This record gives sequence, C-alpha cells and structure tokens, in this order.
Amino acid sequence: MTYAYLNTEFVDSAHAVLPVGDLAIQRGYGVFDFLKVAEGVPLFFQDHMDRFYASAAKMDLPLRKDREELRSVIHELLSRNKMDISGIRFTLTGGLSPDGYQIAEPNLIITQSPLKERDPALVERGLRLITYPYRRQLPEVKTIDYIMAIRLQKVIREMQADDVLYEHDREVSECPRTNFFVVTPRGEVRTPGTGILEGITRMRVLEIARTFYPVITGPVRLEDIRNAAETFITSTTKGVLPVTEVDGVPVGDGRPGPVTRHLDRQLSAVKEEYISAYTAAYRQ
Repeated sequence: MTYAYLNTEFVDSAHAVLPVGDLAIQRGYGVFDFLKVAEGVPLFFQDHMDRFYASAAKMDLPLRKDREELRSVIHELLSRNKMDISGIRFTLTGGLSPDGYQIAEPNLIITQSPLKERDPALVERGLRLITYPYRRQLPEVKTIDYIMAIRLQKVIREMQADDVLYEHDREVSECPRTNFFVVTPRGEVRTPGTGILEGITRMRVLEIARTFYPVITGPVRLEDIRNAAETFITSTTKGVLPVTEVDGVPVGDGRPGPVTRHLDRQLSAVKEEYISAYTAAYRQ
C-alpha cells in the first residue's frame, strides 16, 4: 500500500477521493508543486514551499498549514512509504463549490510516487524539441492546467521529438514542465525572464551560472536558437539536460556542449551539499 495525505490524515492513495463537485474536477481550478526526494531528503524544500504558497495566494486559495507542518507530513510520508528516490506532489484544489463556480474550502492532497533516474542516453544524445505557438494563462502560477501539453503529446510523437517549446510571435518561453536556456557563441547563458513559471532548478542554475558565465534574463527568439552554441532545459526531475535539436535543425554542432555539462555537474554538487546539510539539521 502507498500512503497519501488528504487534508488532515494519511490514507491509502488508491482510496483517496475528492467530491465530484470540487472545482479541480468541475473547472480545473487548483495549484500544485512538485519536489524530488533524493537519499530520503526533500530537495530545496523551502524554495518549493515559497512557490506553492505564492501560487495559492495568487489563486485566492487559503493554505491552512504552515511550512513546518507540511515538512512533518513529508517526513511521515517518507517513513510510511519508504521510497528514497521519489517525487512529492502538493495539490491544493478549489474545493467543493456550492455552484460550480465559487471558490470553497480547498482540499490539500500530498502524494508520493517513485521516480526513475534520468536516462543516460538522453544526457549523451540531448533532447529534440519542436516549437508550438502558445502562451499559457497565468504562467507565473503553477496551476493544474496542462491541457495544451497533454493535447500536444500526439504531435510530439508524430514529429519524433521529446518535448515541445512554446513560442509567441517568434519569442520562446518554456516547455510545459521545464525552463529553457540558450548559450550564445560568446559564452553567455540566456533564459527568458517573463511569461514563464520560474522553476526551482532554473533558480539554482542561474545562481551557479553567474559564478562562471555572463548571465542574461530576457527575451529569447527563435533566431537566437538558430545562432546558439548550446541550448538546454532545467527541471526538478531532469536537472540540466542538453537540447541538441529544435524543429529538426541541430543546435550548434548537434552535440551536448561544455557549458551544459559543466552546469549539470555543478548542480549535482549543490544537491549533494543540500542533502548533507538537511540530513544534519533534521535527522539528529
């Protein structure tokens, strides 16, 4: 049995239920966040909670538990489910609405699922992306609305790609679950600064990159990809992964580049430092 947490209690995840009138079901109204557990440690917990609470506030969803209460729930979930490498998802719904439109008392759901390590073949080959004209609603909020991303899965498969990169008026923003970066021929690390969900891994990679490279957060256009030396994506589950092809055209020399590999190694080191510090603080 795998446990989940629903509002105030731990339940069998197979039997965790929401009322059919919940706005998450009726209207797709809700927010979530997702963090990775490595060596039994919830990575970058406070950063994820900052984003989760901010998303909830922007959607007018009151979150009744504080961060330490949520941390305790995670630790208990880890103890019950015994998954050292896993993902923890926090979901806050619009609640059981009286008329299918008004926000009600939210339901809090916390689930845990096993995670696979990223595919080494992708690290060596790099991702193939296709672009698609689309601008997300409320991109700064991590909502449960992934309609376009799911709808495009068939197109991605047909194009023999790995994922889609959204663009609008030839300016790119993000992939559905990852942030996007360009490395210019001058060695600058560039990433879109607006119209995106600011990922936790993106934030960490920017901190690392500023130590070694010029960093620019601002518009990235399709032409910038064509002229790039390297491109890569970042996410909680994937870390830093090279992108070697966009719309069937190789990026740079078509191989993962040195800046991407360097940032990936540096991010791994930051994670190890975090795990050590967290273990010392919370497993005494």
